[in-house]
Amino acid sequence: MTYCVAMCLSDGLVFASDSRTNAGVDHIATFKKLHVIHRDKDRVLVLQSAGNLATTQSIVSLLETRMRSDSEPNLLQVSTLYDAATLVGATLREVIDRDSRMQQHASTTNFGCNLLLGGQIAGEAPRLFHIYPEGNFIEATRDTPYFQIGESKYGKPIIDRVLTRETTLEQAMCCALISIDSTLRSNLSVGLPLDVMIYRADSFDDSGQRRVTEDDPYFATIRKAWSEGLQNTFRQLPPFSL
Repeated sequence: MTYCVAMCLSDGLVFASDSRTNAGVDHIATFKKLHVIHRDKDRVLVLQSAGNLATTQSIVSLLETRMRSDSEPNLLQVSTLYDAATLVGATLREVIDRDSRMQQHASTTNFGCNLLLGGQIAGEAPRLFHIYPEGNFIEATRDTPYFQIGESKYGKPIIDRVLTRETTLEQAMCCALISIDSTLRSNLSVGLPLDVMIYRADSFDDSGQRRVTEDDPYFATIRKAWSEGLQNTFRQLPPFSL
């Protein structure tokens, strides 16, 4: 399983993904699920994935291969994030259609995946899209400034209580990491290390990437503080009485 979250805020974008794949209790591996496409002063695109690993790897491979060729439309040619989402959605459908045709009709294999695509292309503001297995997509708005894919239910409450469009990028990343920590505690199919990125609007800079491991001092500090804070708050609540 997977948990990815992305946030589109006034100051830019925040991305966080775990890296665990699980094909049974005896087949757990680590794969990067956050991919960055960068061209200086022109575009920064971030793609996150959850779902069938073979499907997502094929999508990323095709997108990267086509960026090295001018013979096919690619993510270095599109002029808007909407066009980028359309292209990624079409690539997703292409891969699923190809792989599903190769299977027997009785196959129960789920080739589907969900993708988050965010970033900025010169000439427009940062944008964020959730692309569904069917290839269609929706865009984040001021009222709904974040998306989750994968095992999202455990980490959703903290985001709903804290995040607004005006939340700073640093606070939003703290929120994203606590959201993932809540998921780590409740679901063994989500695991470290984490891949995270902060993108500041109009910077066209991809240097805000970081890998968070078990011994990361900041992550250790906030997960301990959050746990202790919840316990302290709970102890201060008035007891239930009949």
